[in-house]
Amino acid sequence: MLTGIHVPLVTPFTPEGEVAADAVEKLACQVLDDGAAGLVALGTTGEAAALDPDERALVIETCARVCEGRGALLTVGVSGSDTRTTARALRALPEGAGAALVTVPSFLRPGERGVEAHFTALAEETPVPLVIYHIPYRTGQQVGAATLRRLGEHPMVAGVKYATGGLDQDALDLLGDPVDGFEVLCGDDLYVSPMLALGAAGGILASAHLRTREFADLADAWQAGDVPRARALGHRLAALSAALFAEPNPTVLKGVLHARGLIPTPDVRLPLLPASPESVAAAL
Repeated sequence: MLTGIHVPLVTPFTPEGEVAADAVEKLACQVLDDGAAGLVALGTTGEAAALDPDERALVIETCARVCEGRGALLTVGVSGSDTRTTARALRALPEGAGAALVTVPSFLRPGERGVEAHFTALAEETPVPLVIYHIPYRTGQQVGAATLRRLGEHPMVAGVKYATGGLDQDALDLLGDPVDGFEVLCGDDLYVSPMLALGAAGGILASAHLRTREFADLADAWQAGDVPRARALGHRLAALSAALFAEPNPTVLKGVLHARGLIPTPDVRLPLLPASPESVAAAL
C-alpha cells in the first residue's frame, strides 16, 4: 500500500494549547476524500517531539479511526536514537497502525554498518512493516543506495522515505535498480515530480494538505506516462511547496490552514515559532 501520496498530518492546537482532536479528524477525512492514499501520524510535520504520551495516543487513535473507515493506510512515526528504545516503541504501537516510519538514528552517526544493524534488529521485532526515514540533514547520517537496497530485501522493511534535500546519485542508483517489495517515497516536497518521473512509488508530502487532489493527479500522471500533464502539475505544485517551506515546517502550513478555517489556531510549540504574516500571505 506504499504507493501514491501520503499526508503527514499537522497536529492542530486549540486556543488553550490542547490537541484539537476534532480538527485532526476533519483534516484526515478531507485529505483522504481528496485523493491521498494514506496518512502519517506523528511525523515531523505533526510536531511529535512536542507532544506528551496521551496527546500522541489521541492523534493515533483519531487517525486510525478515519483510516479504518476509508480503507487507507496509517503510518505512525517512531523515533529513537538507540535500537532498544525504538524497538520498545514499535512493540507498543496501538491497533490501527499499518506501518511505522522510523528515522535513521540521529546525532550518534553510527555509520552505515550501524544503521544497517539497527534496522535489521528492528525488522526482527516490529509488528508492522517499517519505512526507513532517510533525512541526513536532520540526522547527520548518510545512507547509501547499496545499504538501503540490502535493508529492502528484509520482508519487514517496506520502503524508504527519501529526503536528502535534492536528487543525488544514491537516489538515481536506488530508483534505477529497485528491490521488489521495497518502495521509494519522495520525502522532499519540492522534488516529488522528478522523483516520480524516475520511478518513485509516491511521496510523503506535507504540502499535500493543500491541493491534495492535484498531488494525487501528479502521481497518477507520471504513472500513466502523461508527461505534459505531469510536467505542468509538477512545476505548479513545486511553487506551492517552496512557499510552504519558506520557514521551518510546519509553521507556514499551519498559518495557511488556519487562514482557510481548517484548524482553530496557527499555533506551534516551542522551540518553533509561528510563521511570519508575510510567509503565510505568500503561500496563500
